[in-house]
Amino acid sequence: MNLDGRCGTCARFVRVTEAIDENGEVRRSGQCLLGVWPTPLYETNTCSQYVKRGEVALRPRTEPKRPRHVHEPTNPQFRSDPARPLNLPEDLLSMDADEFRNVLREVIRDELGVSRATIGGRWEGGEVILKPGKEGIQEKRIPIESLFHKVVMIRDKLRVLEQKLNSNPRLNDEEKVQMQQYITQCYGSLTTFNVLFADRKDAFTGQKGDND
Repeated sequence: MNLDGRCGTCARFVRVTEAIDENGEVRRSGQCLLGVWPTPLYETNTCSQYVKRGEVALRPRTEPKRPRHVHEPTNPQFRSDPARPLNLPEDLLSMDADEFRNVLREVIRDELGVSRATIGGRWEGGEVILKPGKEGIQEKRIPIESLFHKVVMIRDKLRVLEQKLNSNPRLNDEEKVQMQQYITQCYGSLTTFNVLFADRKDAFTGQKGDND
C-alpha cells in the first residue's frame, strides 16, 4: 500500500499499534501529535498538516511585528530561512510525546542553568524533627528528602528570577544591581542548607562571609 501523503508516513504519527481486521489484513493505528484527528488514527488518513518522516518543511510566512527590545541576531548562521527545509534527526521524529517532553525539559534546564541537585549520601532516609518547646505537644517529622526538594526548588526559581532580571530591557543598570543585591541576600540566607548538597557547586552562594 502506498502511504505517501498519508498518516502512515507522517512524522507526527506516533504510538502506533498493529491489529488484524476482519479481512485478515494488518491495520496500523496510532495518535497524531497535533490532534488533527481523534484517536484512533489510522495510517490511511490524510490531512493538510502532513510532514514526511525525516524532514520538516517550514512554510514561508510574513514576519510579525516584533517588540522594539527584540533584536535580530547579527550572526547570519542564527538567522532562519523560512523557505529552506529543516532536516531533523530521525530519532527525534520517532519520539512519542512523553519522550519529547523529557528532552525539552533537559534543554530548558540547560538554558536556565537549572540542574538536578543530589542530596548528600549521609542524609538519605533521614528526617527533620520539629520539636515543640511546650510539653504535651506532638513533634512533627519531615522526610529530609522532601525538605531538600523544596530547597532546590527555591534555588532554581531564584536562578530563573536572576536571569529574567538581567535580561529585562525596562530596567537600567542601577536598578538591576540593586535588585541583584536582594537576590544575593536571599542566597546568603539559604546557605545554611548547603550542608544537604552532595556537590558544593549545586549549593547557594551569597555575599562574602555568608557561606558555611
